[in-house]
Parts: sequence; structure tokens; C-alpha cells
Amino acid sequence: MKAMILAAGKGTRVRPITYVIPKPMIPILQKPVMEFLVELLRQHGFDEIMVNVSHLANEIENYFRDGQKFGVQIAYSFEGHIDENGELVGEALGSAGGLKKIQDFSPFFNDTFIVMCGDGLIDLNLSEVVEWHRKKGSIATIVMKTVPKEEVSSYGVVVTDEDGRIRQFQEKPKVEEALSNCINTGIYIFEPEVLNYVPSGEEYDIGSQLFPKLVEMNAPFYGVNMDFEWVDIGKVPDYWQAIQDVLRGKVKNVDIPGHEVAPGIYTGLNVAVNWDKVEVEGPVYIGGMTKIDDGARIIGPTMIGPNCHICGGATVERSVIFEYSRLGPDVRLVDKLVFGRYCVDKTGATIDVQAAALDWLITDARQPHPPIKPAVEQQAIAELLGSDARL
Repeated sequence: MKAMILAAGKGTRVRPITYVIPKPMIPILQKPVMEFLVELLRQHGFDEIMVNVSHLANEIENYFRDGQKFGVQIAYSFEGHIDENGELVGEALGSAGGLKKIQDFSPFFNDTFIVMCGDGLIDLNLSEVVEWHRKKGSIATIVMKTVPKEEVSSYGVVVTDEDGRIRQFQEKPKVEEALSNCINTGIYIFEPEVLNYVPSGEEYDIGSQLFPKLVEMNAPFYGVNMDFEWVDIGKVPDYWQAIQDVLRGKVKNVDIPGHEVAPGIYTGLNVAVNWDKVEVEGPVYIGGMTKIDDGARIIGPTMIGPNCHICGGATVERSVIFEYSRLGPDVRLVDKLVFGRYCVDKTGATIDVQAAALDWLITDARQPHPPIKPAVEQQAIAELLGSDARL
């Protein structure tokens, strides 16, 4: 069976992380979020997977390759062009436009297929959804999920009749104006003929363009409401919350890696720590080759990546620390995310977290490669924090 993973977006709402890591490659306890999706697809017999790529395409392709090591076949559809320097320049075609490009190249989708975004954690029974879709004789099916009414303004709301047929959409409505509390999860079951309604060679979106057209045509277009775990990494705070939920055991398909050295405390290989001289309260994951000095305090849910150094007197509480980060003595991080391939300054010294005065997001003090203009990065951080934050 065939599937499509949408992975071409820039992930602007997850910046500055997505300046250097494409959204599907954001790690959940050292494993890219897209890898969990590939595993789920394989479990339900979807072993031919097409992935559209654009922004930082090589990061995705170099990791998954042809899918052989994951027990599936994977191919990539690049959306963009090659510039005069031989560099790939991404030009995403939109979710539906990406599907149409693949079908126009050679008719890949020749039977019922599934489409999902590459940036969410789910534990959905895909086989059950496909069976429901086929019994309905649907050309397109949206997997929906019920959320509390007060949360509808963060999502696209789907309105169906008593038979499940989709009649209307509301994009992030006000709570008092919402006609439903069933939301679009970005998981779709399609028949190949749905692509007949997508124009070739144009940027075209599934949610805002294709779906309204299907409603207007009165096509057999349905929504199925499923009870399943769905963690959408739409923004940076969502990512922080996803790590928290995984460490608390709320996400069924994600196991905490490493070795459980004490109840709720997991480590990778060769962690340097004297457990009698640190305070650690799980759930906590500490990556391999990380050093925790005497007198440090680690309170979960917390993830500390590999090759980190937490100095004596430092406190890390309910936080996410990426790899190669060094937290100096007496630094106190609570509800924070420290991101950067190497969270140290140009001389190798510690970032002065307190002097940075950021609410909860700290990024790399060095220029990443390729370089990002400081003003651009600072503007993105300020937007995320809602403040005039500066590094």
C-alpha cells in the first residue's frame, strides 16, 4: 500500500529550530518525529512511501535514504530548482500541488492511499480508518479528533452531517462561533481520482483549496472522528509539550530510549555522573556521553541530549536541552528549551542564560552554517517570546 508524507514546509512557526533542522527531523528523544510515522505506516502495511521535500531536503533524504533500513521503500519529490551555484533552492508547491506533481511525473497513486503531515506523533489505527473510508465509498476522508470547545480556535474545525459527510470548514474560529469541536488532524485517506481536481504546475493546498472544492461539488467526502493520541508539533511550545508528554508516558508509540538506571531515570551510554551526589527526580532522560557534575539538580520531566555538560550547582527542571550544550554553575532553567547544535559561544564558553533574559527559549550563540543574519534570528526569537529579546 502507498502513502505520502508531507515534508516540504519551512516550519516557520517552529523557528529558530527549523533554520537548521527541517520540521520532520525535529528529534523526540533522539529520534526524528518522521521516523515514528514511517514505523506506524509500516505496521499497517503502507510500505511504499513518497515524501515531498523542499526546505533542507538533504537533511531528510540523507537520514531516511531509500527506506531500506526502516523496512519500507521511500522516494522523494523535490519541489524547487537548482541555482547557478548548484545549490538546491526550495519552492514548495503546497500540499495538494506536491501530490499532483508526483502523479503527473508518473501515476504513482493507483489505489487508496494515505496522506499525513510529517510533524506529528500519532498512535492511530490506520487500517481501521482505511476500512471505514472504503465502506463509505468516499473519494476523500479526513481523520478528525474531538477537542475541548475552548481549544477550537487553534485548529481547523470540520462540520459534518449525521452520516459523516463534510458540509463546512471553519479555520480557527472563535470559541463562540465554532459550529463543531471536531478538528482536522492533517491525516487523510484519498482515492487517486481526487487528484483530477488539482491543477498541474500550481501551488495548491489540500485544506484551503481542494477540500472546499469537494464540498462545493457535493463529492462523497467524509470525516471520521477517531479517539487516538495526536501530538501536533505546530509551534515551539508544542514541541516542548510533546517531550513532556513522552517522558510522562502519555504517547503510546514512543518509548523512552536508553537504560533505566533508577525508576523513571533513563540514560544513554557512558553517562558520567555520581548518582549519590546529584539530585535527580524522574521522569528524566540523559543522553550518552553527557557529564553531570556533583551538586547538580535535575527535575523531570526533563530531557538532556548527548554530549552535554551540566555543571555543579546548576538546576534543570521541566526542560529540554539539546546536544552539545553546557550549562554553567548555578544556572537555573525551569520550563525552558535550550536549542542549538552547540549551545556555547564562539570561544567554547557557557552561554550566560541569566544575562540572555529570555523567557524560556535559548538558541545557539554562534552563527549556524549556513549563516543566518543575527537580526533575522533575533526577530524570530522576539516573535516567539512576545518580547524584545536579544542574545
